[in-house]
Amino acid sequence: MREGNLEAPTRHALDWKNPEFYDEGALFSELERVFDHCHGCRRCVSLCQAFPTLFDLVDESDTMEVDGVKKDDYWQVVDHCYLCDLCFMTKCPYTPPHEWNIDFPHLMLRAKAVKFKKGDVKTRDRILTSTDTVGKLAGIPIVSNIVNAANKARPTRKLLEAVLEVDANARLPEYHSRTLRAEFSNKIGAQAQGEPAGDTSGKVVMFATCYGNRNEPVIGEDLLAVFEHNNIPVTLAPKEQCCGMPKLELGDLEAVERAKEANIPVLTKLVDEGWDIVAPVPSCALMFKQELPLMFPDDAEVQKVAQAIFDPFEYLMLRHKAGKLNTEFKQPLGKVAYHAACHQRVQNVGAKTRDVLQLIPDTVVETIERCSGHDGTYAVKKEFHAASMKIVRPVVGRVKKAKADHYGSDCPMAGHHIEEGLADGSKTEHPMSLLRKAYGI
Repeated sequence: MREGNLEAPTRHALDWKNPEFYDEGALFSELERVFDHCHGCRRCVSLCQAFPTLFDLVDESDTMEVDGVKKDDYWQVVDHCYLCDLCFMTKCPYTPPHEWNIDFPHLMLRAKAVKFKKGDVKTRDRILTSTDTVGKLAGIPIVSNIVNAANKARPTRKLLEAVLEVDANARLPEYHSRTLRAEFSNKIGAQAQGEPAGDTSGKVVMFATCYGNRNEPVIGEDLLAVFEHNNIPVTLAPKEQCCGMPKLELGDLEAVERAKEANIPVLTKLVDEGWDIVAPVPSCALMFKQELPLMFPDDAEVQKVAQAIFDPFEYLMLRHKAGKLNTEFKQPLGKVAYHAACHQRVQNVGAKTRDVLQLIPDTVVETIERCSGHDGTYAVKKEFHAASMKIVRPVVGRVKKAKADHYGSDCPMAGHHIEEGLADGSKTEHPMSLLRKAYGI
């Protein structure tokens, strides 16, 4: 094996508006090149199901090399990749600036975009990634109760599996008719003065996210309580829509651009008014920090928002370093089994959630750095649910071994997936909810 890259990995802009990006012949040539290097390395075999799928295809071929794998079977690898980015950020020794220039997640994204452009997309996947539309319909009063009840009823779930191929055993998120934005409508467009400290202005706009707004508003409620307990004023953007991550994972890059055009001008205006931005779901923060800047490298507003958005615990830790975090905690947490979400880890901000929770007296945090295998939609699909449960099994094992008082993840869907794997009646708790509990507020 050749010597790997000894420098920090760097990302190239995504050249998705170049017609060659969608050239299937050029795509397959690049897939074969990269797959051949992956086959010779195999360091990423434990990360997800994409790599075992590739290596099985190679090992079962006539030549036992990539050239013996049918090109149509490449799509099996693509379909198992959910763009967690861990191979690029934590495992691959051949990322740029290495001469082999391997960016496996963005190659998979290109393949998904080609597949979408061809129209090779299931109706189910179009529905699952239309989070704003589904949320608005499912969140209508009375309708939300019906949807939530139906999602827990075995006959309905078997029908859903037969019609839309949504696995009957997979946990589906609940919908709330009283959304976060409705609950805190007085915060929308609010004005306030913050106390700057370090790289923070001391006042934040919360990008509620479609999941945080309609599926689990308690996370946003806890964030608001914790931040205001720390004298950090919080506002909500006058309007927002899905960050675009679900459509990115589908390969619908034009839908991502439409989401960008809706969100970026609103957020840019708030940044110009002196607000910082936080997003309680790591995937949404990553979308603004990394994916949109790589898709639109020449858009100054996109770059401005990328510089102004923070992971919530990253923000709190910056305040702590400047002596501005309230550390008067009233309740210890004991032992916490904390799952570090993939899309938070690849933001390269460090283990800030762990660092904040460890400030709480009589609290021990055991960090689990391994993918949960959920990805928002991957784990609920009939053909992938079993694989997702296999991926989460080591995480579940770590939680069981820890015998912790609390467990959870920055990604609420990952937390619930771990809960599903445990199947012991216990409930996941978001780290922000744990922090609020420790404050006693």
